[in-house]
Amino acid sequence: MKPVETACPITKVAVLLSDTWTMLVMHALMDDTKRFCDLERDLPGISTRTLTLKLKKLIDEGLIEKLDTGAYKATERGKGLKIIENAMKRYEERYL
Repeated sequence: MKPVETACPITKVAVLLSDTWTMLVMHALMDDTKRFCDLERDLPGISTRTLTLKLKKLIDEGLIEKLDTGAYKATERGKGLKIIENAMKRYEERYL
């Protein structure tokens, strides 16, 4: 997806998180380093192709990094999404 040129912070974050798998992959990597097969197991329903493309995009966005061991981990920037993850949990508890 082409980056959105806007000063609106809501739009910038919405574009970054615009598909279902972004936050689910980030949630899986938020507190732990995982290999590709671990992520496939932890994310039921994701295809190998989708996971491969999502990991590449998240690396390009600077949210995760691939280690020399082949495992993936969240960067400091990626761990910043914990704020949004916690807000999503609070919303679910209150409204869903």
